[in-house]
Amino acid sequence: MNFEALLDLAIEAARAAGKIIQAHAHLEMDFEEKVGGSSRASQVLTEVDKAAERAIIEILSPSMERYDLALLAEETADDGSRFEKDYFWCIDPMDGTLAFLEKRPDYAVSIALVTKDGQAKIGVVYDPSRDNLYQALQGQGAYKNGQPWSLAKANSYLSYVSDHSLEKSVGAEKIQSIITTKQKELGLSETRILSGGGLVINAMRCAENKPAFMLKIPKPSPGCGSIWDYAATVCICLELGMRVEAFSGGPLELNHRGGSFMNEGGMVFENF
Repeated sequence: MNFEALLDLAIEAARAAGKIIQAHAHLEMDFEEKVGGSSRASQVLTEVDKAAERAIIEILSPSMERYDLALLAEETADDGSRFEKDYFWCIDPMDGTLAFLEKRPDYAVSIALVTKDGQAKIGVVYDPSRDNLYQALQGQGAYKNGQPWSLAKANSYLSYVSDHSLEKSVGAEKIQSIITTKQKELGLSETRILSGGGLVINAMRCAENKPAFMLKIPKPSPGCGSIWDYAATVCICLELGMRVEAFSGGPLELNHRGGSFMNEGGMVFENF
């Protein structure tokens, strides 16, 4: 299997989706309700999400036929083929739809190639509002805008990255305790909260604001993002040398059979 060619194809697809998204970024958009997790952000859907996903699948389809790849995409019914085939494309055509509707530049396209046992082999994230492209191929490092990418020089403060304000986060008191502990461990006097982005953009913010971390505490209700919210960023962040795990430890399950939601295990991305 030619993984370099598949990476190039994923980049092409991400840019195509980003072009569609940005063509509508300043327009007033209608949206519809969909079945999602417990958060409002997971329950809204626009025609732009659908169009972006169609563009991605159109570009990736020949590779599915050639290499017998399965598909898991946010706006397409899961047919379970990801449990049978050796690899599957994992697609979020626009993570951060709520931000898009609110005219905030905190959304991104996410495409990954994932193995049947849940390892992210390829990761591509495209931030169309800032024209930033992040990519990684397992074992070959991470790249930003075509250049080798390494973790930035450390700030003099800790960043906690979240899609919600701290007060609205599940387990806010526990999170605050973790923040306080991390800040003391690192010998820092300040923590800054970076909130409002989708999970994909937030993972890239975590990578770009060392020392930083983001997490989701496990909860009983569906949520904490879905597999497609994490697959590409897991590949990129691991190639950067970051710690990416389930909240309770161990790798994130990127192909579990219980559904797409990640609420059972939660997650931690750390850049210290």
